[in-house]
Amino acid sequence: MALNYVIKYTATNFYDSFVQEALWQFLIAPLDLGTQQLVFSEFKNSLHIPIETSVNGYGFTTYRIHPKTKFNKIEFEAEFHVIKEKNNPFDNTNELSIDQENEILDSLEFKVNHSLFLKSTSLTKLPKAHTIDFNFSENDSVFENLNNLNKWIFDTFSFKVNVTDVDTDLDVILEEKQGVCQDFTHLFCAVARSYKIPTRYVSGYLHQGNGFFGDSQMHAWTEAFIPGTGWIGFDPTNNLIASENHIKVAHGKDYSDCPPIKGIIYTGGANRTEYSVEVHAQQNSQQ
Repeated sequence: MALNYVIKYTATNFYDSFVQEALWQFLIAPLDLGTQQLVFSEFKNSLHIPIETSVNGYGFTTYRIHPKTKFNKIEFEAEFHVIKEKNNPFDNTNELSIDQENEILDSLEFKVNHSLFLKSTSLTKLPKAHTIDFNFSENDSVFENLNNLNKWIFDTFSFKVNVTDVDTDLDVILEEKQGVCQDFTHLFCAVARSYKIPTRYVSGYLHQGNGFFGDSQMHAWTEAFIPGTGWIGFDPTNNLIASENHIKVAHGKDYSDCPPIKGIIYTGGANRTEYSVEVHAQQNSQQ
């Protein structure tokens, strides 16, 4: 069984003064790999500027746009068609004992192979000013502890937009007890890494038709490496194991590795951006 997704991404930038030159990079194309197949993609802009594609340091496709004529408004539109297979992430699980898991996590080879996603960053660093009211249990498996962490974040923190931004650190999140998906993802990564679990920040799209939490832009969740199983997705915003409702675009150490858009603008005055993401799904009964 599979789901056919149609994803529509729009962004409109407004500038009080004319932009003399700009360079943008978009990381918004769904990954074409494994149970997720990208069957159609289109990206265009209102100024009809040629779009270049490249691959970032993690191997994900990016779009580059470099307008060289003056403008004070530009619209971006993207449409993607994705087929997402329904699957159980634990079908190929090699069940290990807790002692076996710990032996792997403590091994030098494991630490070297996963060093990139074991290190804390400025956005995934646990602050000393606040204690975390959550601890891994020595009597639980890695998956059980991560599942408990997923639930703890979901139960402890409230989803609320416009109270944080992409640079908000965990000290603020722990104090306010509210935020959005990127904040909860950073917190999950921070706690998991403190217990020697490699964890990566994932950006993508979420089908919210089943009542899941998310905002009008892209979604974020985590992938944690479980010994004997591999990378498993956890969505602390919705207390879910990432599955067919989650459409992956990219991953990195934190948000700064995979923002949907970044750029350099040469202009004066104020500016604003309006975003919109729509995800529509239709079940494919022939699969």
